[in-house]
Amino acid sequence: MLLRSAEADMGSGASLGMSSARKAWTRWPVVGLLALGLWQSSFAQTAPATSPSSRSITEWLTRMHEASRLRAYTGTLVVSAGSAMSASRIWHVCDGTQQMERVETLTGAPRSTIRHNNDVITFAPDHKVAWVDKRESLGVFPELLRTPSNAIPDFYSVSESGVERVAGHLADVVQIAPRDPLRFGYRIWSEKKTGLVVKLQTLGEQGSVLEQVAFSELQLDAPVRMDKLKRLMGDTKGYEVHRQTLRKTTPEAEGWRLKEPVPGFQSMSCHTREDDTGVSGAAPMQWVFSDGLASVSLFVEPFDPQRHGTEKSAVTGATHSLTKRIGTYWLTALGEVPPATLKRFASVLERTR
Repeated sequence: MLLRSAEADMGSGASLGMSSARKAWTRWPVVGLLALGLWQSSFAQTAPATSPSSRSITEWLTRMHEASRLRAYTGTLVVSAGSAMSASRIWHVCDGTQQMERVETLTGAPRSTIRHNNDVITFAPDHKVAWVDKRESLGVFPELLRTPSNAIPDFYSVSESGVERVAGHLADVVQIAPRDPLRFGYRIWSEKKTGLVVKLQTLGEQGSVLEQVAFSELQLDAPVRMDKLKRLMGDTKGYEVHRQTLRKTTPEAEGWRLKEPVPGFQSMSCHTREDDTGVSGAAPMQWVFSDGLASVSLFVEPFDPQRHGTEKSAVTGATHSLTKRIGTYWLTALGEVPPATLKRFASVLERTR
């Protein structure tokens, strides 16, 4: 869920950073909601009183996922992480087989992103530039329904902690706690009638809030017109349009493997991208893993001493990253997971040729 996570844009290591608005786009229903944080040990000490869940964790997550895919709504989404805050306006519509969404930033540099199923275009009106891309994942917990086997109950538990109002709507408060320190947990507000996620918090150790994402205003079953969004998506007159082509590959074909698996995380996809100049190899290979909720991306590219400096770790809100040199290659590991998880991935990644 909210994510740059496994949904990170491909590019040089320096380009992996996100604006808060673009990050918010990857962190919410229909636009990919990634993992949220909470250590199991601290959760038991700091979370509100909970009760056994009336639904299994799979039932809760499927309900949220389907609500994010199938509901028509408009709303204002506010994302806060530390002292930073951003807001976006969202329009979402579906007709049973297709879904479209428009996300317009209300803070920071103007950006308007429109998505039709897997096709995405982002407009930057200040610079008259548009980026065309493809993204495979849709819905809350984008990998939930794509993982080969549902091992989520092995790594997470669920409980309920009452009903609260968010943006004028009653919502069930659901606690999803990790069973080990390799993943974060979740506190999610799920709209009572539809299941749509209307608020979530990422919690760190001792229950500290690392990030919060919430609708400040929400209209369900809104009269959003798909034909209007399609016209907006195709209106690139006056814009310099840049396109990237997704090239699917495998870690084996690229000469990489994990010496041993990271518990709970399954390989979801591996690809590179080719820009509209036709030059391939400029962007790193992206290898995506997920446990069904949390996602991790491994970006691997040839080491360049002019661009790749000291190995380091970084954090923005709940998103952690680390960089490491592996022989003649440079690794950037990124995800909304604890730092120990990224270190685990980095320690078992190896070159096979």
